[in-house]
Amino acid sequence: MRLRGRKKREKLNRLLPAREQKDPGKGVFTRRALLMMAVQTAALGELSRRLYDLQVNSGDHFAKLADKNRTSKRLLAPPRGLIADRFGTILAANKTNWRALLLSEETTDVEGSVERFSQLVPLDEHDRSRIAREVRHKRKFIPVVLREFLSWDDMARIELNSPSLPGVLIDVGTTRSYPFGPLLAHTIGYVAPPNEQDVAKSALFALPGMRIGRAGVEQSQDAMLRGQAGSVEMEVNSVGRVMKELDRQDGTPGDELALTLDVGLQQAIQNRIGDLAASSVVMDCRNGEVLAMCSTPSFDPSLFDSGVSRAQWIDWTSDQRTPLIDKTVSGVYPPGSTFKPAVAMAALNAGVISPTDRFFCPGHFDLGGARFHCWAKHGHGSVDLHLALKYSCDVYFYEVAMKVGMDRLAASAHELGLGTELDIELPHQRLGLIPTPEWRQKHKHHWNGGDTVVSGIGQGFVQVTPLQLATYTSRLATGRKVEPHLVRAVNGDIGSQVDPQYWPELAMDERYLRAVREGMFAVVNETHGTAPKARLSIPGIEMAGKTGSAQVRRVSRALRESGHFNSATLPWEFRPHALFICFAPYDSPRYAVSVVIEHGNAGAEAAAPLARDIMTDTLLRDPVNHKSAPGQTVADAD
Repeated sequence: MRLRGRKKREKLNRLLPAREQKDPGKGVFTRRALLMMAVQTAALGELSRRLYDLQVNSGDHFAKLADKNRTSKRLLAPPRGLIADRFGTILAANKTNWRALLLSEETTDVEGSVERFSQLVPLDEHDRSRIAREVRHKRKFIPVVLREFLSWDDMARIELNSPSLPGVLIDVGTTRSYPFGPLLAHTIGYVAPPNEQDVAKSALFALPGMRIGRAGVEQSQDAMLRGQAGSVEMEVNSVGRVMKELDRQDGTPGDELALTLDVGLQQAIQNRIGDLAASSVVMDCRNGEVLAMCSTPSFDPSLFDSGVSRAQWIDWTSDQRTPLIDKTVSGVYPPGSTFKPAVAMAALNAGVISPTDRFFCPGHFDLGGARFHCWAKHGHGSVDLHLALKYSCDVYFYEVAMKVGMDRLAASAHELGLGTELDIELPHQRLGLIPTPEWRQKHKHHWNGGDTVVSGIGQGFVQVTPLQLATYTSRLATGRKVEPHLVRAVNGDIGSQVDPQYWPELAMDERYLRAVREGMFAVVNETHGTAPKARLSIPGIEMAGKTGSAQVRRVSRALRESGHFNSATLPWEFRPHALFICFAPYDSPRYAVSVVIEHGNAGAEAAAPLARDIMTDTLLRDPVNHKSAPGQTVADAD
C-alpha cells in the first residue's frame, strides 16, 4: 500500500508545471542579488557624485589646468615714455627691436636649446655666460634674452628650425633711440639693461627689453618714464613650441616729458664750441628754465643700450678731455674773477663797504710776509666798486674779502647759488665749494688770512660748476632766487614754475644789485672794460658780463715779477681755465649764459667772444617768446 501511494505522488509531481515546483535555494539567491545591487547602486552613486564634483564644482579649476598646458602667459616690458624739447621735437624715442627669447618652463633641455640656437645665431662667451647666469637666477616663467636686434635673416633661420628649438621664440619689443646722439647725451642721459642688484629690487626689471635710466633725465625721471607692464598669451604644443599668439595687452607707456631745452639752440652752441673741451649753460633768468646745456666732447648714448665695447670704453676713459663727464653739473672749477660780484654783494649787504668806497691798487697786496699780485702789474690806482668790476681789479677784492670775512662771504655766495645743491632734474650733481674756517678746521688745517685773500678773487679752495655760474648770473640779473630746471611739462601739463612770480626775491638790497649790474655792464660796454670782445652787434640790445681766468697751478712770485711769464706757452693741461658770465638784454634781463673753456687761458680772449656768439644766437632765436620752433637761422659750423 505504501509503495503504491508513493508512486502516485511521484506521478502527480511529474504532471505539475515546472514553475509550481518548489526550489529549495531560491531564497539564498535573492538575498545575494539584492546585496550586489545595493553595492552597484552605491558605487554608481559615488561615481556620479564624483563626476558631478569634477565637472560642475571643479570644472573651472581643471579647465584652467588644461588650458595652462596649452597656453603660456608672460609679462611684457612697457614702452618707455617719450622725451621732447619745449617745441615738441623728440629727443628720446622708442624703436622696434626683434629679439630671441628662451622660456625655461617650456623646455626640458635648456642647454640643448641654447646650443642649437647658437648654431643658427652665433653667441660669444660673454653671451653664453650671461644666459647661463640669467637661467639660474630668473624664475622659469620669466624669459631670458638670447639675442637682441635680430636681422630678417636671423629670424628666418630661427623660424625654419623652430621644431628643434623648444622654448625659443621670436618676440618684438622696443629699444631706446636718441635722434640727436652726442648733442644731448649728457643732459638726456641714456638707458641700459638692469643689473642683478636692480632685479633683486623688483621682478619687473627682469623682463626682456626692460631698461633703466643710468644718466641725465633718463635716470632722474626713471620712475615716471618706466610705465606699467603688459602681458601676452600664446598657444604652445607639448614640447613648448609657440603655435600662435592668443592675446596681447600692451603695457601702459611711461609719462611723456617736455623739457625746457631748445634743441635748435643747443645745436647752434655746439657748432660754436666745436672741438674745445668746454661747457655752456643758457637759462631764462626770469624763471630758471634751462634752454641749453652743452658739455664737450660728448659720446653716443645709444651704445649703452646695445652694449659698449671694451675698445670704445678705453677710448672714452683715456681721453683727458673727459667725454663721459657732464661738465655743466659735474665739472668743478675755480670761478676766478667771475666770483667778484658775489664778493661785492656780500660786503655791500654786510654794510662793510658802500659802492663809492675806494681802495688804492699799487699792483699788489701785502699781508704779513706774503704778497698777492693784481693781474695788472702796475696796478689800477684808486678804484671804487664800479671801476673795480670794470677793470677786474684784484687788489680791490683782496681788501673787500678781508673786510667782510669768509663766513659772510660764503653765506652770500650760497644765496646766489654758488657752492650749493641746485634743484635741477639731473643726477651726479657736484656741489662745488665755498670754503670757511670751519670747513678748513674739519680737515685738520688752520685757516689763515691768505686763504680769505685768494678766495676774494675766486681762487684757492673755491670751486663752482657752470650750472651754478648760470644760476648765479640769473639771480644777480633779476633779484629772484630762481632754481634751474629741465622738466617743463608732464603729459602736456605745464608746471607753475614757469611763472617768474613763483620764485621768491633774494635777501639782498635791490640798490646793491643794481650797482653790481652797472659794474658788469661797464665790463662789456665801457672804454677799458675787460671784455670789449663780448659787446653785442644787435642794434638796441646791450649785454652785461664778467670775465674770469682761473689758475690750475701756482705761479711763483719770482716768476710773476720777472715779467717773462706767459701762461699761453704752458702745456695745455697747465693753462688757466677761461670763464665768462653774462645776461641780456641789460635793461630787461631775459637770458643768462655761462661759459667755461678748460685750459682756455684767458676769459677775455677765449670765453668772452664765445659767450657773445652764444648770447647772439639765443637772442635771435628768442625761444622763450615762441610757441613753436623759431625759424631764425643761427650759427652754422665753421
